[in-house]
Amino acid sequence: MDPGRVLRDPRAVILQTRAAIWLPTLVALLSFATGVINISMTNVAGPLASYIPEIVQRTVGFTGALTGFLMLVSAAGMRRRLRVAWVATLVLLPVTAIQGVVQSTEFAVPLITLSVLSIPTVLVNYRRFDRALELSTTQLAAAAALVGTQVYGTAGAYALREEFNGVATLTDAFYYTIVTASTVGYGDATPSSAKARLFGMSVVVLGTASFAVALGSLLGPAIEARLSQALGTMTDADIELLDDHVVVLGYGDLTEPLLEELAPAAEFVVITPDSDTAARLRTRDVHVVVGDPSDEEPQHSAGIEHARAVVAATNDDAQDALAILTARQLSPDVRIVAAATDRENTEKLRRAGADAVISPAVIGGHLLVESALGTGDMESLAERLLDDDAGGSSLD
Repeated sequence: MDPGRVLRDPRAVILQTRAAIWLPTLVALLSFATGVINISMTNVAGPLASYIPEIVQRTVGFTGALTGFLMLVSAAGMRRRLRVAWVATLVLLPVTAIQGVVQSTEFAVPLITLSVLSIPTVLVNYRRFDRALELSTTQLAAAAALVGTQVYGTAGAYALREEFNGVATLTDAFYYTIVTASTVGYGDATPSSAKARLFGMSVVVLGTASFAVALGSLLGPAIEARLSQALGTMTDADIELLDDHVVVLGYGDLTEPLLEELAPAAEFVVITPDSDTAARLRTRDVHVVVGDPSDEEPQHSAGIEHARAVVAATNDDAQDALAILTARQLSPDVRIVAAATDRENTEKLRRAGADAVISPAVIGGHLLVESALGTGDMESLAERLLDDDAGGSSLD
């Protein structure tokens, strides 16, 4: 580990990061609530009410509700440590503050205050939101189909506006496409010719299909994560919020005592390819990533770039060596400790990138032999070692 690296209290770091997420979430709720209140109020009274036209205040109330919804989306993205969500939040926070000022009601004061206070909190945590937005091919195709259907419906309805009742502008055409594709169908915009009816049927078919695919592919992962949280298991977002933690590569004979020692000292994540082991650990509220410990993706999901230390203990020295090589590549400055099953592999694990290699079998054998020959009080020595470990973490 880089000696110049300052180790921080992981609980304080997590609390600070979560504040950068929950404050914008609260702003989003306030923005939506004040927007709805502003729309429903018959008399708008505030310090700037006499200077701002009522129509502007009503319009900003509507856009405030919309901004609140967008803020909720960006806050959800920040839970995934997405940089684009961080940027969107920084853009939306001044917007919510300005909308609160323009609404000019006493209900907007908390919105303005919290929006201003949230900006520095989000700014100082910019290093934590460093992930690029990654969408699967299915998600990209679903989004493209949804957007394409809306463009097709809007352009077609506007081109055929003479053959529609209630469609005269692009806004009318877009409105018709939305209510038709979503199967709402208010009936205020209707086709008046056979050609327009055929076009409307195509919008219904394409629109419902694109909405269904988009909901399944784009919202499915979010619903799955929410169900996992309701069942008491850790989600990827929970793991990604960890900082200054320990990544344990593999699950072997040494892992249980290792986890018992780590539990009071630091947050940790276990990477294991065994789904049954992962399920058992999750019932104990242990952070787990299912995957090969030597692969980049599981280590990346475990937040190795923000880890304070890595422990490789898979009971397979060859697997440990591969896992260490990957960890060193992803996080050059992290401290890596390995447990060597065979004494001959100690130097090999060091060459793979481990900062320290310990052979539990060799140490245990030495203590047992010395104790059997009566050359020293090895039991007291072992107890002193355990006492020293209990007094401070060797990972520091």
